[in-house]
Amino acid sequence: MPLHLMAAATVSTSSTAAWNLLKSGWMPWSAHLAAAGSALQKDLANVDPDAFSTALLEELNRRHTRFLDGIEKYRSHRFRRSLLPPPALWDRGPTRLLDYGATSAKGKSGRPVLVIPSLVNSSHIMDLTADQSFLRYLALRGLRPLLVDWGVPGRNELTNSLDDYIAGDLVSALEVATSESGGQPVPVIGYCMGGTLATALGVLRPEDVSALVLLAAPWDFHADTGAPPPFLSAARPALENLIATLGYLPVDTLQAMFFSIDPLQGWTKFQAFAELSPESPAAETFVALEDWLNDGVPLAADVARTCLFDWYDENQPARGEWIVAGLSSPPLLPARRWAFCHLRTGLSRRHPRNR
Repeated sequence: MPLHLMAAATVSTSSTAAWNLLKSGWMPWSAHLAAAGSALQKDLANVDPDAFSTALLEELNRRHTRFLDGIEKYRSHRFRRSLLPPPALWDRGPTRLLDYGATSAKGKSGRPVLVIPSLVNSSHIMDLTADQSFLRYLALRGLRPLLVDWGVPGRNELTNSLDDYIAGDLVSALEVATSESGGQPVPVIGYCMGGTLATALGVLRPEDVSALVLLAAPWDFHADTGAPPPFLSAARPALENLIATLGYLPVDTLQAMFFSIDPLQGWTKFQAFAELSPESPAAETFVALEDWLNDGVPLAADVARTCLFDWYDENQPARGEWIVAGLSSPPLLPARRWAFCHLRTGLSRRHPRNR
């Protein structure tokens, strides 16, 4: 929340500063904005500066008020997620394999499907509300989703590496899924970071994976720019020191990093939320999603180093240099004999936390 408030304050100060620079003809434009900036300057050439300044401040005040109203409506909204998880087929420490086939008569006898979410947030994004549940939808369609629920790492899990999660927990979960499938290979669905992990699982156990479906899963972490995020390269020494000192990457640091992807998204989304009726389904979905976004999970030290430095900074998966349990990833997503499905942003480096 402090980051959202800071961004809102920045909008106000930067807007008034930009107007003063524009009036004086000293507004510096990026190359891709130069033509539009020049046209804007011509449009404003005959505008009364004092009147425009007054109108600008009034509009900023209106938007700030709506932004703060949106935050207050979110904080006081009556929605609280109350869905109970289905029974677990297997567990190891905080990690459980939840049987969402039990949520539907069709799902109970359906074909098992292993579903792998990200490690950095609660897995209930796949089961957000009774009306917004990917897993319950699959069960109603006659499949038997088996969700890997990572839980929250305890003292023992903070020493884990991604090898422990992939070659350990995920391989065990896959063995349970194939056993429930009568020894037959099963489809694997990976969401976000879980898709990257699912791909590695498929490389380790291709004979047990019949299909690989990736939802918004990152692989080429330099796809948009050809280079690592500038903030990560600059902050790497500080992040390495923080991780070494604490033994994990804290939730607040993760939230700040996601915030840096689009600092003004909170400014716009809370304004939009202020316009919704609190009783509307759209408002309830917004609150459910926002609660999930704010319910982060810390990353074990070695996992954090792999994700931040091996993936985002060095782009090892796309370069075929990421090693998992002694095996390297090919530079392209491995199809082998699978039926392979890549949905929407599966090759993008962008994280799907559309805040």
